[in-house]
Amino acid sequence: MSTPVTDRPVITGWSAVSPHGIGADALAEGLRTQSPTVAPVDTARWKVPTSRAHLVPGFETREVLGKKGTRSMDRVTGLAVAAVGSLLDQPGSVRESETGERAALVLATTTGSAASMMDFTRSSLEGARPYDVDPAVMPNAVMNCAAGQCAIWYGIRGPNTTLAGGRAAGLLALNYATRLLSSGRADTVLCAAAEEYSAARHWLEWHSRGPEAPGVALGEGAAVLLVQPAAAVTPERPALAEILAVRTRVATGKQARPALEACVRSALEAAAVTRDDVWAASPSDAPGLLGHLEREVLGQVCGTEATERVPAVGRLGDVSAASGSFQIAMVLATAAATPAAAGQVAVVTSADRDGSLACAVLRLRDAR
Repeated sequence: MSTPVTDRPVITGWSAVSPHGIGADALAEGLRTQSPTVAPVDTARWKVPTSRAHLVPGFETREVLGKKGTRSMDRVTGLAVAAVGSLLDQPGSVRESETGERAALVLATTTGSAASMMDFTRSSLEGARPYDVDPAVMPNAVMNCAAGQCAIWYGIRGPNTTLAGGRAAGLLALNYATRLLSSGRADTVLCAAAEEYSAARHWLEWHSRGPEAPGVALGEGAAVLLVQPAAAVTPERPALAEILAVRTRVATGKQARPALEACVRSALEAAAVTRDDVWAASPSDAPGLLGHLEREVLGQVCGTEATERVPAVGRLGDVSAASGSFQIAMVLATAAATPAAAGQVAVVTSADRDGSLACAVLRLRDAR
């Protein structure tokens, strides 16, 4: 099925470093085979109690990226750099337009690396003097370290932005990417999201999550989308999906449900589509009651069948800030294996416990 060309931005590529492995093919194959990714955590290495997590198998930053420039690189930066590199190394990549001065990078995160921030602060408190710290690891304690390293590694010299938004960060980054294009600030945007596993994140989640979802295993990884104007589509980088609308709301407590429903309906209205047009709907699988609420709202607004057509992002564990980008990647991977998905509409939502709500509406394109 062909879709008319519009002036809306499109997604022309994606890749990921996930608990299924490195690259888009690894994630797509893992979804196809429904391979489990959860495993016991090495308690000695990670310094956590006996637990289970969804880790990127065998990921060691220096082994994946090489020894040059990675001696002090933390895990979340390594994941982000590896994901962007796997996208740029795909067949059909056009480095002239996907890097350089007219290419931007937007990275979604929760806090950057909680482990690096805590380790750096601890060394200042425990040292003989507050300034007895390793200057080589100081950049890791800054939230935008990963985005900066991605730009340095691959020569991305356009706008470089880090958005901290918890579970909603991936969709917030997608919205920001469309604004960069519409304002003429960039011709191409690499829209990425990354979340690492660490002892610091384990304990932060353990103490802050509350009793409603104590057993949800953490996940990690990074996903990146290539967002371009429709006019930039080439045979090598065909349009995979058209970004019809992104809408956001903020609400907590009893207001979360009506606000999320209003957010989804507003996005559908902006996209000029109806409930009957929605082929797939992907919730962010927030742990606990919020995740149940999100799935109920999507089922009510878009239909329960739509929520079952794409594997749940929770299969990868709690990937937090990387959820939205992984959800879109999983929608695109599923659509690529489903010929009937071409021309259909997909809805992706995010709901964060701090109140950030977001919804993106995509029209899937036939990239064959």
